[in-house]
Amino acid sequence: MKERLMSNPKTPLILLSFNLFIIMVGIGLVIPILPFYIDLFGADARTLGLLVAVFAFMQFLFAPIWGRLSDKIGRKPLITIGLFGFAIAEFIFAFANGLWMLFLSRILAGIFGSALMPTAMAYVSDVTTSEKRGQGMGVLGAAMGLGIVVGPGIGGWLGEYNLAVPFIVAGVAATLAGIVSIIVLPESYPKEKREEDALSETGEKRDNQFVLMGKALKSPVGFLLVLVFIMSFGLANFQSIFGYYSMQRYEYDPSEVGTIILLVGVVGTIVQGVLVGRLTKRYGEERVVTGALLISAIGFILMTLATNFILVLLTTSIFFLGNSLLRPSLNSFISKLAGKKQGMVMGLNNSFLSLGNVAGPILAGIFFEINIHIPYLFGSCVMLFGLIITKIWLAKKRGTVHATS
Repeated sequence: MKERLMSNPKTPLILLSFNLFIIMVGIGLVIPILPFYIDLFGADARTLGLLVAVFAFMQFLFAPIWGRLSDKIGRKPLITIGLFGFAIAEFIFAFANGLWMLFLSRILAGIFGSALMPTAMAYVSDVTTSEKRGQGMGVLGAAMGLGIVVGPGIGGWLGEYNLAVPFIVAGVAATLAGIVSIIVLPESYPKEKREEDALSETGEKRDNQFVLMGKALKSPVGFLLVLVFIMSFGLANFQSIFGYYSMQRYEYDPSEVGTIILLVGVVGTIVQGVLVGRLTKRYGEERVVTGALLISAIGFILMTLATNFILVLLTTSIFFLGNSLLRPSLNSFISKLAGKKQGMVMGLNNSFLSLGNVAGPILAGIFFEINIHIPYLFGSCVMLFGLIITKIWLAKKRGTVHATS
């Protein structure tokens, strides 16, 4: 089975990309609607922040659990469970009649959404060769990027009819994707392979997530997981505050904000789907990662200097270009160092990703109240810090290789 998939992984990759697209649309469509939705229940901005944070925090807690489980029972069951669970969360949000139901929905969405993403990455690792892995991760990244970009647009447009409609549509789409996955998606990690890998791990102690994260930071992929946090922090910092920033500084309405996010997101999607594979093949993950960090830092600074719609569009595109290059090349880099622990490592990957998604919006909101430009300037500093420590890490890594050769 695996040989057949590795020789022709296009069909599973397309289906996985569609599944991730559905999940990311469901996540993205919340962005323009959530403030209006919670207002119906008399909630305030602090509640809004908690709803955003609880989603990411659930991903942080559960991603490694799902990742380890996919190593035990296979990738397909986890992918379908994630889709159906996410669908239930969307339906709960659509028909909520109390604030507690909104929190329940976001908790479930975080839990089951985290089942799908690391498992899909591990699936790609199962069915691609080392040389093709960067390209495969790029396709998944493109699907995720497109979903999170068009999600707010879909949410805003459908929300004009009724605020519940976007969540109903997302729930139906996730349900259909789950059904198609059951019927079409083959298992990439067969039982005999799982048993073989499990025997080689017999007697290994199972630690809790926080212990695993601590150990992961000391492992060969540890530094890359720090970069995952930095990357997600930067993107969450941008996404969480961009709407407020645009409305306060430029007096943009939701349709203008949505148009900007849509257009720059298309740029990011093209970069991930077309350029990442070629760039990593030509220059390697190391150069692509460092270049992406620099571009992201520059984009953050330039966004504070934009004075009209065209310049806002251009500067945000520069930031998205850097972030879009960073995600899949970093995932590919991590995957190559993960060995047989693809599911667990990708789960930890998403834990650090979720942790950045928790910290980014919280700090962006705090800094925004001090000065509207500080979130972007701080984001640039974080990216530059990531660039500097990456250069240091790569220099040490090369020095170690030379010393042992």
